[in-house]
Amino acid sequence: MTDSTSTDKVALVTGGGSGIGRGAALVLATRGSAVVVVGRTGNELGDVVDEIHDAGGRALAVTADVSDEQSLVEAYRRTMAEFGRLDTVVANAGVNGRWAGIDDLTAEDFRSTVDINLTGTFLTIKHGVPHLRRQGGSVVVVASVNGSRIFSNSGATAYSASKAGQVAVAKMLAVELGPSHIRVNVVCPGAVDTKIGDNTQNDAEAVRIPVEFPRGNIPLTGSTPATAEQVGELIAFLASDAASHISGSEIWIDGAESLLQG
Repeated sequence: MTDSTSTDKVALVTGGGSGIGRGAALVLATRGSAVVVVGRTGNELGDVVDEIHDAGGRALAVTADVSDEQSLVEAYRRTMAEFGRLDTVVANAGVNGRWAGIDDLTAEDFRSTVDINLTGTFLTIKHGVPHLRRQGGSVVVVASVNGSRIFSNSGATAYSASKAGQVAVAKMLAVELGPSHIRVNVVCPGAVDTKIGDNTQNDAEAVRIPVEFPRGNIPLTGSTPATAEQVGELIAFLASDAASHISGSEIWIDGAESLLQG
C-alpha cells in the first residue's frame, strides 16, 4: 500500500468504515501512514483494515462512538499501545440526522445531530491533542458546504448548525494549538457519492424551495458527485508535510456547487 512518500506517521480516522472516512483511511495508508479506523460498525471497519493490510499497509480497527467520551479515550489508548505515536486526527464521523421544517423538528432531533456531529468532533480533537503535542501534527475536520456556503437546503437546520459549529471549532483551535505545532483545518465537501443518506430522516419536502438547474447543480461535473477518494486526497494533503504552513483554513471540495446554490 505504501508508495515513495512512505512515512512512519500514524493517523486516526473517525467514521472510517464507510464513505469519506473510508476514502481518507485508504489514501492515508497509500501515503504510508498507519491508520486507526474508528467507527460504530465492526464489520465495516474490519473490511477497511483488511483492504489496507492486503495492500501491505498498517491498520487497526477500533469500535467506538464519538458521542461516547470513554469509548474515544479507549480508542486513543489502543492507538498508542499499538503504534506508540499519533500524527493525524481526521474528525469525520457524522450523521445527516433529521431534516424537517422548524415546526416539525424536535429538540431531541436537534440535540441528537449536534451531539454526534459537533460534540463528537470536540471530543475527538480534545482527546487526540495530548498525543499530537508530543511531536506536532494535523487535525482535519470534515464539515460540509451546508452551514458554510449553502443555506438553501431548507429543513437542514440541525445539520447545518452542527457543520457551521465544526468550522468555528477548527478555526478557534488552529490559533490555540498553533504554538504546539498542531495544524487544524476543515474541509467542506458538497455532494459526495456515499451512503450517508441512508441515516437521513428527510421530512423537509414541505419547506423545500423548488429550484431546477437544467445543466446540473455542480458546475464542474453537471450532476456527478465527488468520490470519497477525492475528498480523501484533500484530507491526506492537509495531513502531509506539503501543507506544513496551512492552518485555520476552510477548504471547499464541491466542484463549485456551493457558489451556484449559495
